[in-house]
Amino acid sequence: MIDKPDVNEQEPDKKNLEFILDIPLQVTVELGRTKLLVKDILQLNQGAVIELSKLAGEPLDIFVNSKLVARGEAVVVNEKFGVRLVDIVSPNERVEKIL
Repeated sequence: MIDKPDVNEQEPDKKNLEFILDIPLQVTVELGRTKLLVKDILQLNQGAVIELSKLAGEPLDIFVNSKLVARGEAVVVNEKFGVRLVDIVSPNERVEKIL
């Protein structure tokens, strides 16, 4: 005879998950990076172009609470920018970034 889990045994797991669903997280999408001197920043004006470290077409980095979690590509949806997830960073990759 196979024992079925009691409905009451499943409830604590569901409640634990529901508890964390409302925790706010900061999501950041990074197009690229660069370093500039203060004098160069002060000389910027409308229409100036800042060269970034990534090449056009390279995947964008997606961070959650400053931790790299995925890579994606820029898309336009209803005239707004968005990001399509292309690759989720594995837990092993996340550990390697820390070390």
